[in-house]
Amino acid sequence: MAALIRTALVVGGGFSGMAAAIELRKRGIAVDLVEIDPHWRNYGAGISIGGPTLRALKTLGVLERFLDEGYACDGLDIFSAEGRLLTQVATPRVAGEAVPGSGAVMRPVLAQILADATRASGTEVRLGCTITALEQDAEGVSVAFTDGSQSRYDLLVGADGLYSSLRQQLMPEAPKPHYSGQGVWRAVLPLDPAVTHTQLWVDDHIKVGLNPVSREQMYLFVNEDRPVNDFVPPEQFLQRLRALLEPFSAAQVRAAAAMLDEQSLVVFRPLEGLLVEQPWYRGRCVLIGDTVHATTPHLASGACIGIEDALVLAEELERGSSVASALSAFQQRRWPRCRMVVENSRRLGEIEILGGDKAEHLHIMHASFAALAEAI
Repeated sequence: MAALIRTALVVGGGFSGMAAAIELRKRGIAVDLVEIDPHWRNYGAGISIGGPTLRALKTLGVLERFLDEGYACDGLDIFSAEGRLLTQVATPRVAGEAVPGSGAVMRPVLAQILADATRASGTEVRLGCTITALEQDAEGVSVAFTDGSQSRYDLLVGADGLYSSLRQQLMPEAPKPHYSGQGVWRAVLPLDPAVTHTQLWVDDHIKVGLNPVSREQMYLFVNEDRPVNDFVPPEQFLQRLRALLEPFSAAQVRAAAAMLDEQSLVVFRPLEGLLVEQPWYRGRCVLIGDTVHATTPHLASGACIGIEDALVLAEELERGSSVASALSAFQQRRWPRCRMVVENSRRLGEIEILGGDKAEHLHIMHASFAALAEAI
């Protein structure tokens, strides 16, 4: 490994970038990570995750802390707006028999878990800093930073997210993020003892979910069809979310609506997607995570496939005969799986918007979860 790659720069301190730093450090690589946000913040409420994500966190070495600070459970129940059970979806225990098949956590909590692991790995973290220019040749990448410094690396890993400047620089032909026609509302509430695992309630053009994120809190999420991606003033978030829940008479949804207040951390964002055609690398620069395959949350797998990118990249660099062959092998392993998640998530959203075939919707969910349970 030391002969193949000795140094790496990770651009972006999100889930994918931190995972890449952790895994490369395990293999003896000297890693610098730059993150443009000087406070290394992660916004949002909860994040739902599946068994494959738990498996990835186990590989990273942070599963025990997740289980202590987040919430793991089994199964997904889907109800009508009135509370009638429509179907139950199994969540396989792919992280081991002792580890439940799904769960959720507050986004800032997961970010802190990974940030602590990144620093503990020996990664050199530089906040409030990113790159301004790069030049590469057959042997490496020379980089200029916003703080005026310069350095050279054997490999650059771009993980700077959906609106990546690196993607624009390396792949100017790549598509721009695409608005899906839906938005998601999220809030954090005290845990209802009746909510022990993920539960969804579906109505025309609106889907409501509840998921525990810790032993004390649960995460409310509402997918809303929005034909126009118009701006929603933050001061209207709470009242708009309450209005969206009005058509739902199911007891647990009504109880959640009653708990909403100014302390519920209500947030809203439009749902956007992106799938960059392969390959995701140019020379000694490779892009991972949302930078090349951002997905809507219909399969709760966006964080999963981004973290998996980091795991596979490190594995292939460890066993490859050259950087070029390692990046090619990385691409071959990641493309089918990431494309499946992005395209199936997009299709689920289309079915919801159009009021399409519910049997197709359920089939896609079952098939996708089964595929995600397979080895990466």
